[in-house]
Amino acid sequence: MEFFKKLMTAIRGGSRELGEAVLDTQSIRIYEQEIEDAKEAIKKAESDLTGVMAKDMQAGREIERLEKEIASYESKAISALDQDNEALAGEVAEKIAELEVELETQRIAKDKFSAHVNSVKEMIKQTHAKIREHEREISMVKTTDNVHKAAKSINQHIDGGSSKMVAAKESLERIKHRQQDNSDRMVASESLNDELSGESLENKLKAAGIGDESDRKKQVLERLKAKRKGNKN
Repeated sequence: MEFFKKLMTAIRGGSRELGEAVLDTQSIRIYEQEIEDAKEAIKKAESDLTGVMAKDMQAGREIERLEKEIASYESKAISALDQDNEALAGEVAEKIAELEVELETQRIAKDKFSAHVNSVKEMIKQTHAKIREHEREISMVKTTDNVHKAAKSINQHIDGGSSKMVAAKESLERIKHRQQDNSDRMVASESLNDELSGESLENKLKAAGIGDESDRKKQVLERLKAKRKGNKN
């Protein structure tokens, strides 16, 4: 009974670890998907923002047009007053008043557009920064996980002495022994050839300073000196 209890505990523990591993893997995928969704949302926000920025630019141009038109009517009103034509100047003043109301409306609208553009730009900027931060975190987590997997693989297959690694090591040792045997055979063959051809003896005599070129030269020189001396006598 005790054995079966321990077995069931081990199975439950293994199942829990497997479940946690699956959950962790899914969490990374969910995290990555959330980031991708955030990127898409940012793209849409940027697209919408361009529409607001366009309206802001249009409001700016309308303000500039109204200011020029008001300035033109003011000049005309002054000309009418210079001619003592107050009735005409009054009509122009009424037109200017209408334009000023419209100008004020456009200025208020532009202020709202500008404020909205600046606010959304800041939000987009902050969101981009957060996305980069989360991407760095995911990259570090995945890199660390891969390192752990590599270390685990090394421990299991190399340090753990798996049958494949043991066979590979034994094969490597056989290759090294075979290479050494071939090298020894080559050295032995060269030594045997030297002995059979007499080169080994010559090498030994040369090493002892016997029968080398300098000794032969000396003998020839002595022989020539003796022959020369005999000729003189």
